Amino acid sequence: MILNVTNAAYKVGYQIFLTFNNGESVLIDLENTIFNDSRKIFLPLRDIDYFKSFKIRLNTITWDNEADFAPEFLLELGRHKEMQKMEYS
Repeated sequence: MILNVTNAAYKVGYQIFLTFNNGESVLIDLENTIFNDSRKIFLPLRDIDYFKSFKIRLNTITWDNEADFAPEFLLELGRHKEMQKMEYS
């Protein structure tokens, strides 16, 4: 099965709640990814208002400047956050 983002809802800061076509839902935080990646395509995403303007296009979240993240990356990022949360509980 090809992994697709089916729903995306902005939360706070650089966090987005995502639902995937495999039935999983995760909360992702892209702040570190955006601010630690030196590629120019991610620079506009540092502006929180621009960050909030994402859309679901094809199978993932994208922005008007064509920045996007693979859905597999997003799911793993969310899973990793959940694992960390459980470890510190």
